[in-house]
Amino acid sequence: MRSDRGQSAPLGLKIAATIGLLFLHLPILLIFVYAFTTEEKSFVWPPPGLTTQWFAVTWNRPDVWQALSLSVRVAAISTAIALVLGTLCAAAVSRTKFFGRETISLLVILPIALPGIITGIALRSAFSLAEIPFSFWTIVLGHATFCVVVVYNNAVARFRRTSGSMIEASMDLGADGFQTFRHVVLPNIATALLAGGMLAFALSFDEVIVTTFTAGQQQTVPIWMLEELIRPRQRPVTNVVAMVVVLVTLLPILLAYYLTRDGDQIAGSGK
Repeated sequence: MRSDRGQSAPLGLKIAATIGLLFLHLPILLIFVYAFTTEEKSFVWPPPGLTTQWFAVTWNRPDVWQALSLSVRVAAISTAIALVLGTLCAAAVSRTKFFGRETISLLVILPIALPGIITGIALRSAFSLAEIPFSFWTIVLGHATFCVVVVYNNAVARFRRTSGSMIEASMDLGADGFQTFRHVVLPNIATALLAGGMLAFALSFDEVIVTTFTAGQQQTVPIWMLEELIRPRQRPVTNVVAMVVVLVTLLPILLAYYLTRDGDQIAGSGK
């Protein structure tokens, strides 16, 4: 049979792909350009001049650092919670059989399938009914609801591709549950958990809708950017921060991709 692996894509397909990529990424490139513009009050194309002064201005803005610190702390704790709960849910759903298993799997995935505004309103109503004041922890709980889904999806896929005979062999050789998890299960799912954790961190770091309903008076980086766009003081500073957000969220996504692209080649998967 003739192999199509070495064939080049048609010219029309290449042009369409190029147009699609430009449509997606040109607005992001414009943000990078306007981070260096000399114009302070408005956006003019082409920029009247280029400068790096706004990076120093951003560095010396306390409100930027406060928002950045809050976003990093919220994302880190939300990711830690998601790693624990997502892994436990994935292990229960993939390694055991019980009544209602598919229903539980659907309920775990539901928060990320729902529009963010629905999740935000639901969380705000729940916190109000429970008389829980809006604080750092309400933001964390709100972010954890969808971060769990990201970790769960990565972990459950890897669990289902990991051979059950390896766990049985470990038990037969005298290992207890913790030893089996540490020496057999964890090495097989580690890259999936790392990828899920990085994706969850990136998702939490730039979340704006759920945060709006659970933050109270606090400002994460996306909320700070939204406020600056409505009532701007120095427009290029917003673009500098936006550029940082793009880089912070892009790197974990790239690392997650490289960690999971060979995920089908798992020890014991062919047994």
